[in-house]
Amino acid sequence: MAWKTLSSEYLFRDLWFTVRRDHFQTPSGKITGPYYVYEFPDWVSAVALTADNKVILLHQYRHALGEVCIELPGGCVEKSDSGPEAAIARELLEETGYAFSSFEYLGRISANPSTNSNLMHMFLARGGRRIAEPQPDTDEEFEIELVDLVQVKKLIRENKIVQSMHVACLVYALMKMEEVSIE
Repeated sequence: MAWKTLSSEYLFRDLWFTVRRDHFQTPSGKITGPYYVYEFPDWVSAVALTADNKVILLHQYRHALGEVCIELPGGCVEKSDSGPEAAIARELLEETGYAFSSFEYLGRISANPSTNSNLMHMFLARGGRRIAEPQPDTDEEFEIELVDLVQVKKLIRENKIVQSMHVACLVYALMKMEEVSIE
């Protein structure tokens, strides 16, 4: 079922965002295009539990929506990271000042596989202890909140977390911790 790429042209390149225009041929022989692909680096996100089982959430203004959003810590996998687990450990330390005793890989999801080329890798981080002050990137400003699992489930039920990939990560983590079931 895979399409055969006949041509690709890069229209825009920047640090975290690239736009590509492709023309392709389907397995049935149909030639079509243009088809626009947005290239991003892979992302990582974690449900980060402190040693006393609190979930670390961030309140951050998101300009595209014009709203302050409740989110999980995370970010981009950088070229200097050895992989997604190293990236989430780095992001958690930078954004929260916490280091974690364990990481469980929860899987990968796509924000929009029809246009985005990247994946988000989800983790459950446990045993978090604050070892440093947060060191956010120069364009990041946020407030950290520690909440219990009951509050997290309430935030999900009340649709207070609008970042869909973070909701997915929370659901996968809650299933892993046997806090919710989809059976």
